[in-house]
Amino acid sequence: QVQLVESGGGLVQAGGSLRLSCAASRIIFSVATMAWYRQTPRKQRELVATITGAGTIKYADSVKSRFTISRDNAKNTVYLQMNSLKPEDTAVYYCNTPYAGRDYWGQGTQVTVSS
Repeated sequence: QVQLVESGGGLVQAGGSLRLSCAASRIIFSVATMAWYRQTPRKQRELVATITGAGTIKYADSVKSRFTISRDNAKNTVYLQMNSLKPEDTAVYYCNTPYAGRDYWGQGTQVTVSS
């Protein structure tokens, strides 16, 4: 079974930066599409960014020019570099992969941006 483990969340002031990591195991990582989602108690889970095995990247409009998704296939890890953070970026961030016909999720990591 595919396992995804996120790390890197925390508390940061508005305008600051954080980098999230998601380590994947039991997966042919180099061909897997990887994604970051986020969720707050008041909103549905929101797609933040995706990166395919070929390197095609997409972002939600709300994070374009501020967030960068990347991957290191040698480490089976996907990253989310978050810059110019805003209080509205506060959420639990989840790593996801749609792999072999099903969706896999990490446990989530809390990001809190103070104003």
